Amino acid sequence: MRRSLILDVVVRLVFHSALLLALFLLFTGHNRPGGGFVGGLVVGAAISLRYVAGGIDEVRQVLPLRPWTLLGTGLATATTTALVPLAFGRQLMDHGLYERHVGFLGELHLSTALFFDIGVAQVVVGMVLLLLVSFGERLPTFGAPWLLRRQP
Repeated sequence: MRRSLILDVVVRLVFHSALLLALFLLFTGHNRPGGGFVGGLVVGAAISLRYVAGGIDEVRQVLPLRPWTLLGTGLATATTTALVPLAFGRQLMDHGLYERHVGFLGELHLSTALFFDIGVAQVVVGMVLLLLVSFGERLPTFGAPWLLRRQP
């Protein structure tokens, strides 16, 4: 299959910009529109562009993790973040805020909702990867390769 030079160049230019946009959406999500789901969708769209440009091998070069590993880690992160407040006598999914002055950088505002959003983003990216891997893999022969051969 021939690859398009224009598509390759455009995808390589857009890919990193999309990842930066996803980080912005992830970090500002608890104060403005965005968050883990939208950030994960933007990362998933960027990875899908890499799939369109270079196939499953290009996706594996970008993100060598297995999709179910990312899904499981994200689900564990989001679930843990939601359940930890119960251990401290607070409500389910109650989030705390950490604020500190960091010298010349200004104020640092860190909400525990960010960790929940990171888990959600991992789940979304894991699902996109799972779909792309399933599109990119060959069908199993189940011990009968003659079924996939063309008849003369």
